[in-house]
Amino acid sequence: MEAQQKFIFKVCFVVLIGVMLVMSVSVSVSKSPSWALTEENLLFLEAWRTIDRAYVDKSFNGQSWFRYREDALRNEPMNTREQTYMAIRKMLATLDDPFTRFLEPEKFKSLRSGTQGALTGVGLSIGYPTHFDGSAAGLVVISAAPGGPANRAGVLAGDLILAIDDTSTETMGIYDAAERLQGPDGSLVELTIRSGPEIKHIALTRERVSLNPVKSRLCKLPGSGNDSPRIGYIKLTSFNQNASGAVKEAVSSLRSNSVNAFVLDLRDNSGGLFPEGIEIAKIWLDKGVIVYICDNRGVRDIYDTDGSSAIAASEPLAVLVNKGTASASEILAGALKDNKRAVLFGEPTYGKGKIQSVFQLSDGSGLAVTVARYETPAHTDIDKVGVIPDHPLPTSFPNDVEGFCSCLQDPATACYVNRTQLFAR
Repeated sequence: MEAQQKFIFKVCFVVLIGVMLVMSVSVSVSKSPSWALTEENLLFLEAWRTIDRAYVDKSFNGQSWFRYREDALRNEPMNTREQTYMAIRKMLATLDDPFTRFLEPEKFKSLRSGTQGALTGVGLSIGYPTHFDGSAAGLVVISAAPGGPANRAGVLAGDLILAIDDTSTETMGIYDAAERLQGPDGSLVELTIRSGPEIKHIALTRERVSLNPVKSRLCKLPGSGNDSPRIGYIKLTSFNQNASGAVKEAVSSLRSNSVNAFVLDLRDNSGGLFPEGIEIAKIWLDKGVIVYICDNRGVRDIYDTDGSSAIAASEPLAVLVNKGTASASEILAGALKDNKRAVLFGEPTYGKGKIQSVFQLSDGSGLAVTVARYETPAHTDIDKVGVIPDHPLPTSFPNDVEGFCSCLQDPATACYVNRTQLFAR
């Protein structure tokens, strides 16, 4: 029984959930051993076969994957669904990969809901720390959704979540954390946050966080009459199912106002749907590779463009990035930088270069499996390093649509960036 339906649903998530995903329905069972198999054994074999086929490391962390299957079927109790789930978790733990995880049915459903344009929670994108500097263990905030509960409470990218409702996050996975952060509209969740040297205890009220992915603004710079420079500013906050359409709409609206150049702000954008990232790259590129998908044998897939979807391939373009720029955002930033389409400003991005596929099992549960990594068009592996910008931004440069224009209009402001500097290579 090796049928496999796919509803390809490629994602870069961060609970929103900062990793790249391919959602699939997987109903796959390996050849059965000689003894009779129970329904629970078959579910375990379904999970085992998914890993066997999809996992990026074909040494399976230096173990015989077939031997593990036989030993588990003989020795692991699988008399109830919970025992089977425990056996699957134990199997995945042998891979020593925090991103290859088992998702119970509700967690699988929760993961999928985060890409639909809204979710009920506190508006946080989280991930595992990528740098270890002796700071406390926990989960790192990649970004806080603008206007969401966490953002209003002052939670910042780079903050560490030490506890959720008094439960330590020291060994907590991001899927478990996602489930704890989300909940009924109006319910409370308490977070212990380390922000720099300060420890904060914050009570947040969950609410439906709308993930409207795009805000835009026309900035008129000092000049004479109709010849004054016009810059179109587009802030993209996530890659949900509306993102590419919203960017196209913003570009078209700004071009109708005769903009001379564009600024694409990807700061604190923790990712989302992978196909949306590809489509947005095609808006700006008339040709070239967007991303290479690689496994342990090298390049296995190439995403590129022939320019047929380009609507803004000629105007000068600057891209703003920071440490909250992750996953799909890094793919987009890397593609625009390596194809010499844009100048990047800011700080090195988050550095999430691994790709996960999420496979739905036959009982509604699922597996998130590391299946590959990606490289930028220049064959740069950005995992744990990030995309390196061309220039820094002034430390006081604002992170909102309203404050952006003043930093280009008034040379007396501390955040001032000269238009020539902004678009010069």
